[in-house]
Amino acid sequence: MADQRPAPQMPRVMGRGGPPPHQRMAMPTEKAKDSKKTIKRLLSYIGKNKYLMVTLLIIMLFVTLLNLFAPFIQGMAIDKITISENRLQVDLEGMVFCLIALLCVYLANSCLTYFQGIIAAKLSQTTVKIMRKDLFDKISYLPIKYTDSHQHGDIMSRMTNDVENISNTVSQSIASLFSGVLTLIGCLCFMLYYSPILTLVSLTTIVLTLLVTTNLTKIMRKYFPMQQTLLGNLNGHIEEMVTGYKTVAAFSKEEDACEEFNKISDKLCKASIKAQISGGVMGPCMNVISNISFLLVAGFGAYFLIIDFNPLALYGAMTVGTIQAFLQYTKNFSRPINEIAHQYAAIQTAIAGAERVFEIMDNPPEEDFGTDTDFDVEKVKGDINFKDIEFAYVEGETVLKEFDLWIKSGQKLAIVGATGSGKTTVVNLLTRFYDIDKGTITLDGQDIFEIPKKKLRESIGIVLQDTVIFNDTIAQNIRYGKLDATDEEVIAAAKTAKVDVFAEKLTDGYDTMLTEGGGNLSQGQRQLIAIARAVLADPKILILDEATSSIDTRTEVYIQEAMLNLMKGRTSLIIAHRLSTIRDADKIVVLAGGKVVEAGNHETLLAENGAYAKLYNTQFAGIAT
Repeated sequence: MADQRPAPQMPRVMGRGGPPPHQRMAMPTEKAKDSKKTIKRLLSYIGKNKYLMVTLLIIMLFVTLLNLFAPFIQGMAIDKITISENRLQVDLEGMVFCLIALLCVYLANSCLTYFQGIIAAKLSQTTVKIMRKDLFDKISYLPIKYTDSHQHGDIMSRMTNDVENISNTVSQSIASLFSGVLTLIGCLCFMLYYSPILTLVSLTTIVLTLLVTTNLTKIMRKYFPMQQTLLGNLNGHIEEMVTGYKTVAAFSKEEDACEEFNKISDKLCKASIKAQISGGVMGPCMNVISNISFLLVAGFGAYFLIIDFNPLALYGAMTVGTIQAFLQYTKNFSRPINEIAHQYAAIQTAIAGAERVFEIMDNPPEEDFGTDTDFDVEKVKGDINFKDIEFAYVEGETVLKEFDLWIKSGQKLAIVGATGSGKTTVVNLLTRFYDIDKGTITLDGQDIFEIPKKKLRESIGIVLQDTVIFNDTIAQNIRYGKLDATDEEVIAAAKTAKVDVFAEKLTDGYDTMLTEGGGNLSQGQRQLIAIARAVLADPKILILDEATSSIDTRTEVYIQEAMLNLMKGRTSLIIAHRLSTIRDADKIVVLAGGKVVEAGNHETLLAENGAYAKLYNTQFAGIAT
């Protein structure tokens, strides 16, 4: 039975195969999650920094209280000026006290706001640090199937752009949201204290506010997730063009690449314009509503002052100071709503980004059913048996069917066949990068699904067709095969794989820093480094998937003896198009249509004059098939 089990922990792998491009494009399109669920989950990440969160809340509480008391003191100061018998009278002592108190409030407010900014920045950065770690941990253990079926640039965009949007929003918006709620409650209390009637007048615009925000929110929820998805697609296209630039240039496809880029960019531009317009119009609409509320309060307040009307007020009679303070509270009451409206675009972008981040985190984990914890890698003999295997990367497009293969311990077995016949798929199934749909695969008579994946892959050393070179020194790239290897072991492996032929000629020798992807080495040199990794790993089972495909004939001959020494005493599985590399294999199997159609050694298969003979003669004798 096939299992849906998760991500291969990278073994000693230098590259990999996978489903062909048309099958990758057939994978289902990602869908956004529920926004409420995303917000709740995002808040759970913020809540992991409890001390910072509590500190920020306390500071915001004091900042909000100071902001609330400032208009109250201003109103008191204004009411120290009175008109009696047509004469202006000023309570100078009382006014000075109010002004000093107001100055203290402003100074304390400024200091606390400064610390609030620092705490908010720390909260945002520690939050996204935890999120980045969780996301990277998830990416590190994603199934090969996932990375084969998703654009790498899009995955990178989620790690960078989306997480950065979350960081900015947490830093800028969290404080505004919390303080906004406190401000709304505080302002409402002071407004009711001054004048319940004016409060009722002020709140009449709330209905208009709800109508505007509800309709604009529906539009924004449509375009902001679309904007982030298109941004990921654009990054994916750029990543493909940059990594495959030589191929693009070689086929003169620069114009096509630019057209594709412009096509995606135009879609992103249109979606972004609609998103930013729908988000940007929120602020002005809130300002208009706020000004309407301000106008209503000023008009009714002046009228109530003239007619001396202020029922149910705890403060008492309506005064000029009362109206001034009430207007300030009206502004402060609408300010949080306006701020949230102005930041709503950024908040929606962050939510859309968080949805995309959580999509990766929620990818079903690969289950490892390996229960044999006593499995000893050192005791592996390397007897491998594929029995009645059926497998398809995409349902309905079978790659292997009724596939049987027995690789004896210590045997040097080669697999050949036309492109797409399933050669690399055999490697993917043996290492459990993908799981079979039907049949069994055994190692030394034990089902590989009973063996923990980590131990299974520690038994296997792989050099694949696509070499991976890290941005590090030559020595460290080789040491990737065995991280605790000594310098002497690294150099010995390098000499076995003939890396010393070019490495010792470089100025810094094995300490030469390689560029990303090994751009400062030839393809053949990069492949030699990959072979040296396998030599250093000293695996029980060795897999060479087109391991010498990029090495010139002279270099190939030069390393044949070293490769033969490497394969002695261990099970070796060789996949090759270049048949000259497998003449001395103990057994050669020919794949066609996902089945083994021929098997035998080089001489036997040539004598049979079948599929292998046709492949061989095509390469060396020029005979048409």
